[in-house]
Amino acid sequence: MADRRQVLRMGAVAAAAPALGAAVAPAEAFAHGSRTTEVFGHRGASGYRPEHTLASYELAARLGADYLEPDLVSTKDHVLVCRHEPEIGGTTDVASKPEFASRRKTVLLDGVSVTGWFTEDFTLAELKTLRAVERLPAVRQRNTIYNGLFEVPTFQELLDLRAKLSRELGRELGVIPETKHPTYFRRFGLELETPLLRTLDRNGLNHRGARVWIQSFEAANLRDIRATAKVNLVFLTSASGSPFNDPKTYAQYLTPAGLKELSQYADGIGPDKAQVIPRNADNTLGTPTSLVRDAHAAGLKVIPYTFRAENQFLPLDYRNGTDPNAYGRAFDEQITYLNTGIDGLFTDQADIGVLARKLRK
Repeated sequence: MADRRQVLRMGAVAAAAPALGAAVAPAEAFAHGSRTTEVFGHRGASGYRPEHTLASYELAARLGADYLEPDLVSTKDHVLVCRHEPEIGGTTDVASKPEFASRRKTVLLDGVSVTGWFTEDFTLAELKTLRAVERLPAVRQRNTIYNGLFEVPTFQELLDLRAKLSRELGRELGVIPETKHPTYFRRFGLELETPLLRTLDRNGLNHRGARVWIQSFEAANLRDIRATAKVNLVFLTSASGSPFNDPKTYAQYLTPAGLKELSQYADGIGPDKAQVIPRNADNTLGTPTSLVRDAHAAGLKVIPYTFRAENQFLPLDYRNGTDPNAYGRAFDEQITYLNTGIDGLFTDQADIGVLARKLRK
């Protein structure tokens, strides 16, 4: 019998094929003019496995993703781990652990009141006693069969997996970590930038030729690390609001003048996909904005998020039937976006992104 700890860490990735078919051949880069479009496995293959687990990342790679995307937060002992947020009540089984009941608390997370369990209150050893659960159980009920199987991985464990799979698949997998709420963690003396860059240095990945991007929703975060980060940097933007503690709105950053300023310390932008093609008032897909053209004019790549196959995440005219959790016309949506000239896309189902790229005219 296989070692149970190895199963818990890695998962039986090949045991169940994704809903849209078996794994595809290794990904290729398809040029669009002089540009290349790449598929970014959003939190791994989170459409098919609980997000931010080694099983999810491995499946994304086997489905053809060019890059694996971990969100990084810190433990109490300053180890970077892969979780969507510092609050882990919705992505682990911590609520079922009586020994951690007293650690439930309410914090202001970038100005928003959030109640739950937070990684800065747990050592890595304590986090390793927890198991991942599906974050969207009502949407992705099939993913719940994996609840309780997989550990919370460290960033280093993801990089070890990346190296292993790159050798096995015969292509170098990229990694695109996001620093999650860097200002929040700095309050606890757990800043994210130093351990991130040290880990990249230790793995020989902090150089301009590395297949690595660092993402952040905070422009100040990227400016601070530009001098020491030799890898590409991408500024993430929301369809509304401002970065935390920043008087400048995301919309102002995406004007031609704002993009030109961004290009002084960033190499790309990661906009909400609605900033590339907005929805009409009736929730159908509208007309592309000038964002892709403006960003390219400033020398920035454009990698929008997040592409998901379920009807509720699709424009009204790309849905099939009325079940919000059924799959809609995800290929058609992604092809439409690819035809705007974007340089890549974040998707929960990497196989859809790979095939959409291939089908694009």
